[in-house]
Amino acid sequence: MTHITQRTAAPPATPRATTAGDASDDIGALLEQYRRELTGYCYRMLGGAFEADDAVQETLLRAWRSYDKFEGRSSLRSWLYRIATNVCFDHLGSSKRRERPMGLGGPQPAEEQYFGDVLAEDRWLEPVPDDAVLPREGDPADVAVGRESIRLAFVAALQHLPARQRAVLVLREVLRWSAAEVAALLDTTVASVNSALQRARATLGAKGLRRPGGDTDLDGSDESWADVDQQLLERYLDAFERYDMDALVALLHEDAVLNMPPYTMWVHGRSEVIRWMTGPGAGCRGSRCVPLRANGSLAYGQYRRDPSGGWSPWGLAVLEDDGSGRITGITTFLDTSTWFPRFGLPDRLPAL
Repeated sequence: MTHITQRTAAPPATPRATTAGDASDDIGALLEQYRRELTGYCYRMLGGAFEADDAVQETLLRAWRSYDKFEGRSSLRSWLYRIATNVCFDHLGSSKRRERPMGLGGPQPAEEQYFGDVLAEDRWLEPVPDDAVLPREGDPADVAVGRESIRLAFVAALQHLPARQRAVLVLREVLRWSAAEVAALLDTTVASVNSALQRARATLGAKGLRRPGGDTDLDGSDESWADVDQQLLERYLDAFERYDMDALVALLHEDAVLNMPPYTMWVHGRSEVIRWMTGPGAGCRGSRCVPLRANGSLAYGQYRRDPSGGWSPWGLAVLEDDGSGRITGITTFLDTSTWFPRFGLPDRLPAL
């Protein structure tokens, strides 16, 4: 399948017939209800936000065209996931694995000005807005699992799994499908599904990742997570906008990493992150930030001071944390022409 990346601010609408009557419109509206959850599924499978949009659009188009052949032997949701899985398998069969800079080589010294090679857009893991892939409401435990399963580290690890193991893991661990349901979707046996799940878990375990919804010190309620997240984000943004290195040191994990896709460079360790911020990254001093949510994580749009006045877009930063109030990763996506419209961020901030 030929893939054309759509660099648009929002996903296209579900296709509607131009000559059909109300029945076609009703089918389109019915299918549209599944866009958000299908986007989340395809994003976890593919690792690209725009590629996931394309896959969902193709899924809904195929379903719309063949809806009259849907016999109801399974639920509409299961039928759509079967189509989406096949679409994702088609994409994965013709694309290279998406990566993060940390998966491409070792860290570099913080004082080096060289940012490394530039990865092609189809090679690096992309950020995604929470609202595009996560339900707005539901069981708090399921919401927490959904959030954890779109974190950058987890999605990056998924890309190292074979396609069928990836689908099994997401369907079983994230979406909570039974082994029998997954076996029916993949036209295989329950034993095969269980075997694939064990292998996928082993791979994630070898990368130091726990299953989504695993051990947590919080009660799982959305309010608990929101309170902790908000406090940490406020502390970090306050320190960053003041460019207070002592305050930032207190918030960073000793093994924190900093990276800036699409460049391959990354630095490792709290002291190296601070050295980079006061060295090659010193131009970030005086930045202003607009908080948002991305990849189930704390995030913000960063604007650097513009010599002509106001502040200009610099990057979309996603923060990773260890759940105890320490930042373990700072990933700043620098393609502002792509990500700022996607996340609804203004194209500049005016002078105060």
